[in-house]
Amino acid sequence: MSSSSKPDWVRAKAPLGLTHARLKELMKRYSLHTVCEEAHCPNVGECWGGGTATFMIMGELCTRACRFCNVKSGRPNGALDAEEPTNVARAVKDLELKYVVLTSVDRDDLPDGGAAHFAQTISMIKALSPSVCIEALIPDFGGGLVELQTVVQAAPDVIGHNLETTEPLTPKVRDPRASYHQSLKVLERVRQLNGRVFAKSSLMLGLGEREDDVLQAFRDLRAVGADFLTLGQYLRPSPRNLPVVEYVTPERFGHYQKVAEELGFLYVASGPLVRSSYRAGEYFAHKMNRPIP
Repeated sequence: MSSSSKPDWVRAKAPLGLTHARLKELMKRYSLHTVCEEAHCPNVGECWGGGTATFMIMGELCTRACRFCNVKSGRPNGALDAEEPTNVARAVKDLELKYVVLTSVDRDDLPDGGAAHFAQTISMIKALSPSVCIEALIPDFGGGLVELQTVVQAAPDVIGHNLETTEPLTPKVRDPRASYHQSLKVLERVRQLNGRVFAKSSLMLGLGEREDDVLQAFRDLRAVGADFLTLGQYLRPSPRNLPVVEYVTPERFGHYQKVAEELGFLYVASGPLVRSSYRAGEYFAHKMNRPIP
């Protein structure tokens, strides 16, 4: 479907409910950020209404400027909130969450890309909520192996790193410091460093990708050991971002899910409003037959 009109299947519900209000209050109290708000996620109503959120750590300024993303780009100049790991852990405990997703901006201004801060946040959550399952959606850390080891050693249950788009579209869609093959290498190293940690990735559709290239991305992800895959519709968050080329139909998303499952992914979440952390705990528990405590 062309981009001239927005179909009903990409219209999300407005954020409502007591849980949404409580989560918003906690974010303010602990001076935290969520990618749900920063990236204008269409599922903020559904996810926050159900008591789940993706915490975005290391500030709200990203050192990169991907053309699909609405997170602010700028120069953090090395600043990190030393209290953030503790504050995130307290918020997780206060909300009695069972599955937590952590993500971050890119911090190329830091010597380790923020890897130690990421690992400390994971460790603090575990200290205050030992039974919680943690998914870490990480940047590429400039391709650094030592930095990646730091996060892997903190032992989250899932490490995600998003391919975002197909190889031919990567230079147009992502910041020049990111690359298709570097992202694949991150996922491959996760599996090599700790085979007990699940590796996860995500693709946006509707940016003008060819089906052959989408299927090649599936094969490339499986070749490096990616376990989980999410597929969602790209929605333009602001006029300065890339325009939508196509609204992919739910039937097409279903086709891609079937193909990906046949390639051996342990679970595939595919649909117009699916995002990388969309109902992550539910999918993990259901598909992996591993109840969340």
